[in-house]
Amino acid sequence: MAKLRVPVSDVDHAEGPKDAPLILVEYGDYQCPSCGEAFPIVKRLQKTLKNELRFVFRNFPLSEIHPHAMSAAKAAEAAALQRQFWAMHRLLFEHQQQLDDPSLLRYAEILGLNTSTFMADVGKAAVAERIASDREGGARSGVNGTPTFFVNGSRVDAGYAYETLLATLRAALPRP
Repeated sequence: MAKLRVPVSDVDHAEGPKDAPLILVEYGDYQCPSCGEAFPIVKRLQKTLKNELRFVFRNFPLSEIHPHAMSAAKAAEAAALQRQFWAMHRLLFEHQQQLDDPSLLRYAEILGLNTSTFMADVGKAAVAERIASDREGGARSGVNGTPTFFVNGSRVDAGYAYETLLATLRAALPRP
């Protein structure tokens, strides 16, 4: 079983308690249809498991097959610099069919971001480096497609259906 080679840290985009007994890491691509299908499943898992789950999203844009994947990842990272990563993350998955540059700017406006700063940040080397670092860490962990999930450091190879992921997460809960 493949292992997560880059441990979860404070630099990751994460939701849920730092001390949660379960950590679900997703390597995803905003233009990937399967990632779009997984998005509401992850939200449902978060609702079901509440404080037992910490969810981490890492960028793994498959630019070769998804022409807007890199731009969308850059938009999410630029939004993160204005503390709006998760709001942008949600909008990108909810509007997967509209990830062209004018749409990304519109999402920044919807979120109330400073759009001049947003546009400048999208082009920053630090944003591109963050995405490259996520992607490199994923490749080192054996990620070759999206979505790829890890539960407490071990890759989930059984798929991402709600019941499958829930069973995998529950099986990973520490026993008293």
